[in-house]
Amino acid sequence: MIELAGLTKRYGDKVAVNNLTFTVRPGIVTGFLGPNGAGKSTTMRMMLGLDRPTAGDVRIDGRHYDQLRDPLKYIGALLDAKAVHGGRSAFNHLLCLAQSNGIPRARVHEVLDTVGLTAVARKKAKGFSLGMGQRLGIAGALLGDPQILMFDEPVNGLDPEGIHWIRNLMKSLAAQGRTVFVSSHLMSEMALTADHLVVIGQGRLLADTSMADFIAQNSRSYVRIRTPQEDRLAEVLRQNGMTVVHNGSGTLEVDGGKSERIGELAARHEVVLHELSPQQASLEEAFMQLTAESVEYHAHSEAPPEQPPQGWGQSWRKEG
Repeated sequence: MIELAGLTKRYGDKVAVNNLTFTVRPGIVTGFLGPNGAGKSTTMRMMLGLDRPTAGDVRIDGRHYDQLRDPLKYIGALLDAKAVHGGRSAFNHLLCLAQSNGIPRARVHEVLDTVGLTAVARKKAKGFSLGMGQRLGIAGALLGDPQILMFDEPVNGLDPEGIHWIRNLMKSLAAQGRTVFVSSHLMSEMALTADHLVVIGQGRLLADTSMADFIAQNSRSYVRIRTPQEDRLAEVLRQNGMTVVHNGSGTLEVDGGKSERIGELAARHEVVLHELSPQQASLEEAFMQLTAESVEYHAHSEAPPEQPPQGWGQSWRKEG
């Protein structure tokens, strides 16, 4: 378990993390979300004792990170897959980590096999692709067989097979009762992996809730209907307290009613349905809605290029 209480980090006048309090619990995958500059990396660094908090406290299973003997046996982390001595082989990199934490040499072979790097175990890390580097970083996190795991952008550089593998790995670790904390900007993948979400913006806590509740609370849910009897059904639904929007071509959007209830009403009034489907926003849409006011770096689309003066093309062809 990871417990944060009033965690704060200032750099001069800049408040990177502002009074964060939340708990990362075992048995589920907890996603850590926020716009660029929200303070996610700083928070994770403070969890691992790499940055000292200005105020507040963070504990790993009730203790500060620097109080843990052989910390890789308590918490494994992937924060930066590039943080590897390029002149060392994958095996020797992991062996150094193992020896520093009293981990048996045999465990190095096990994690290399787990992440699929056994065939390149003796190759130098500087020749690894981005995806191979990620796998090596994940092997390092798994090395001590810890009960707590932290991953920052774990799918970065992985191919589809690798993404599927790490997704199932994190779910499997959580199913074993471990604490799994993962930060990612890849919303589609987070939606498939995380059970619970912690969302921050400008260093402040914005949400600490289940995935389902987060989407429900930060997006509009409605039922989409297609019917050749649009006006008749709309009137029936309004009479039953629902809000109906006509989208044309026989399509309705209905708020305030579940699809089962709508189907029953349609059947009772002998209305033909061609489609009856509940609609809910994606995690990305809900995230954008919640964090709209917390985005620090806004990009703007470039203006379309100016069109040449009318007739310019014709005169150019004549001269050419």
